[in-house]
Amino acid sequence: QVQLVESGGGLVQAGGSLRLSCAASGRIFSFNTMGWYRQAPGKQRDLVADMTSGNTTNYADSVKGRFTISRDNAKNTVYLQMNSLKPEDTAVYYCKMVDWKSNYWGQGTQVTVSS
Repeated sequence: QVQLVESGGGLVQAGGSLRLSCAASGRIFSFNTMGWYRQAPGKQRDLVADMTSGNTTNYADSVKGRFTISRDNAKNTVYLQMNSLKPEDTAVYYCKMVDWKSNYWGQGTQVTVSS
């Protein structure tokens, strides 16, 4: 089993920055994909960005050029640097890990961007 713990959410003004972290623990396989999803009230949960253990990245069009995903495989941690935040980025952000066996989700961290 894998546990994911997110941190770094909060309240920020439009144009500001936040950095999210997600630390994984438990039985972690070397080959996996870690990423971030977000869910705003009344909307579905959508991919923000993900990154394979081989460092291939994938971003939602809405965050390209503003958000950067990175990971430290030695620490089993994935990060999301969010710059130039907009009110429409307000959501609960969830960390996800996918390996050959299953999908795992974190508990979520709230990001609120005020205008």
